[in-house]
Amino acid sequence: MNLRAVLRGEPAARGSLFGVLAEFETVAEVLAAAERVREAGYRRFDVYSPIPIHGLDEAMGIRQTRLPFLVAAGGLAGALAGLALQWWTNAVDYPYRISGMPRVSLPASIPVAFELTILLAALGAVLGMLVANGLPHLAHPLFRVEPFRRATADRFFVCIEAADPRFDGEKVRDLLRAAGARRVLDVEV
Repeated sequence: MNLRAVLRGEPAARGSLFGVLAEFETVAEVLAAAERVREAGYRRFDVYSPIPIHGLDEAMGIRQTRLPFLVAAGGLAGALAGLALQWWTNAVDYPYRISGMPRVSLPASIPVAFELTILLAALGAVLGMLVANGLPHLAHPLFRVEPFRRATADRFFVCIEAADPRFDGEKVRDLLRAAGARRVLDVEV
C-alpha cells in the first residue's frame, strides 16, 4: 500500500511495509547507491539528505519538471484575462467615449494585464508544486523511524518503497547492503 492510499484513508494493516530505508554516511556513498538503485530498475525510491547534492537528479534518473510550462501557461492566461477584462469593460459593458479617446486602448490595459500575468503565473507555480510533490503530507512513515531524525543533521538515506513494481524485500535489502549502507531498516506504515 502506498502513502497516497494511506492519506486517502484506504485501510492499511498496521505493520504493513512502506519500504526499506538505508543509511549512508557520505555524499559519495549515497550518490553511488542512488545510481545502483536506478540501474536495478527501481522507480519508487527517494534520497534524503541534509544538504543539496549536485548530480543527485541524474543519479536518481529524475526527468526535467514540467512546472515551467505550467507557470508560462498561467502567465499567458493572466495576460489574456487582463486584456479581455479591459476590452469587455470599456468596449462592451460600459461603452462611453470620453474626450474622443478610443474605447479600447492597449497602453491603458497593460498595468492590469501585467498584474494578472504575475498573479496567475505565481498561482500556477504554487499549485503545480503542491500537486507535483503530492503535498500536503500530514504524516510520513519515515518520521517514525528513529535513525531518520539524523537526515536533517549529518546522515544520508535512501528509501525504496514497497509500492515499486520490482520490490522484493530481500533483494532490496541485499542491494542496499551491497551499495555500502551502514544500516538497513524496514519502514512500516
